[in-house]
Amino acid sequence: MKILFIIPYPTGEAPSQRFRFEQYLDVLNREGHTLRIVSFLSPGVWKIFYKKGHFWAKSMGIVKGFFHRILLLLSVPQYDRVFIHREATPVGPPIFEWIIAKIFRKKIIYDFDDAIWLPNTSKENKVASKFKWHQKTGWICRWSHLVSCGNDFLANYAKKYNQKVVLNPTTIDTDYFQGLSSQNPDDQTVTIGWTGTHSTLEYLHALLPIITQLEKKFNLQFLVISNQSPEFDLDSFQFLPWNKKTEISDLQKIDIGVMPLENDQWAQGKCGLKALQFMAMGIPVLVSPVGVNTEIVKDGENGYLCLNQKDWFNNLEKLIQNENLRKELGKNGRKRVVRDYSKDANSDNFLSLFA
Repeated sequence: MKILFIIPYPTGEAPSQRFRFEQYLDVLNREGHTLRIVSFLSPGVWKIFYKKGHFWAKSMGIVKGFFHRILLLLSVPQYDRVFIHREATPVGPPIFEWIIAKIFRKKIIYDFDDAIWLPNTSKENKVASKFKWHQKTGWICRWSHLVSCGNDFLANYAKKYNQKVVLNPTTIDTDYFQGLSSQNPDDQTVTIGWTGTHSTLEYLHALLPIITQLEKKFNLQFLVISNQSPEFDLDSFQFLPWNKKTEISDLQKIDIGVMPLENDQWAQGKCGLKALQFMAMGIPVLVSPVGVNTEIVKDGENGYLCLNQKDWFNNLEKLIQNENLRKELGKNGRKRVVRDYSKDANSDNFLSLFA
């Protein structure tokens, strides 16, 4: 069949797109489907979209995005399925989704991996937040042929509007995400690491007092890999800008991965991507016991669930001091991802979206 992918960001850039469907495009091609992928934001606008300032460039980028969406409607009738990730437009009501579903009568496959019906716009885009129309998520669910959700929390929301909901977890291409640590074996420095976009950097603040205590006792490094550098007052802090070309080698620098979250509704919608990336790489993980994290991580077997600061400190200290324990948890973590959260394990489930 001919499938149109309507997506917000350029391909190969946004984690939600890469791990939700982009890594399956080759699977769809092998099945004989014809694909077209159309981003709302151009690559140039994407590079500045979450940076401070650039008001006019962002505004013009959004205007151009709407213009291209209007032109896209002319070709919608030729497609058998329309896959929409998150939303057709980043601002405004779901006009395009309504036209596709109600005027053209096309079967929409609607996919999301965050609690996007909740206001959570970054401070860099406060103006845009007034026009986000977060409530449109429910309407798009209602108009869709089926809804693809990353966890049970999101699926339960979607089922309020549409009973055809598929639990489609965020997964990892374990052929790509693998490899032993690139650290020098003679280097006694232990690297605690985190990776993610600017939108979740705020969760790291709860760990800063713990890292401050640990860096006084041990020779360690606290590495953040992101699209924006935070301002952390830590002696051990190091920042690496996220780069697709060096993604694996950068992750290999990490000995212990962390994924702190607050126990709120937005965090409940998270799909455990950071934990899955670390585990696929054989890196032991410590996570907050929030949402799907409690399903992915088995405490003491393939990582640790850290409820409070005492848990974080004690488990980090234990792993810093015990290299063999790090290797054991990392090995078990990779087995868990390969078995239950890998691209290969989920391919048939993903293909069922287009049956």
